[in-house]
Amino acid sequence: MKAELTVEAALIELEEVAKAVLEFASNCAVIAFYGDLGAGKTSLIKNICNLLHVKDEVNSPTFSLVNEYLTEGNQKVFHFDFYRLLIEEEALDMGCEDYFESGSRCFIEWPENIPSLLPLSRIEVYISISGSERRYNLKRIQ
Repeated sequence: MKAELTVEAALIELEEVAKAVLEFASNCAVIAFYGDLGAGKTSLIKNICNLLHVKDEVNSPTFSLVNEYLTEGNQKVFHFDFYRLLIEEEALDMGCEDYFESGSRCFIEWPENIPSLLPLSRIEVYISISGSERRYNLKRIQ
């Protein structure tokens, strides 16, 4: 089992990147996405949700902190955006640990705002931009 994977792709190849992320994270439900504002975290999550056959519209939960989606097989998928958090306790108050421990897929944008609350076992996706290319560095944390 690989501990790291790096993928470089243009934005038009995002579905292929999403497939690589799902394959890399095949036995891990929690995926944390790191990257600057506008790096493409939400776009990648949308593509992953599409591959999971999510029935709902996928968009960033910037104001609600979490969106819940259902797949065609009625499996829950949770999408978090912690960009606007001022303190970690806000994530605790909304029950983030219960979501993370639910066994359902959890996609986390801005996980750097809740470092002490992240599960010990997770996948981290680092997105960096160079010109028209994006680099996706995936790490398995256990």
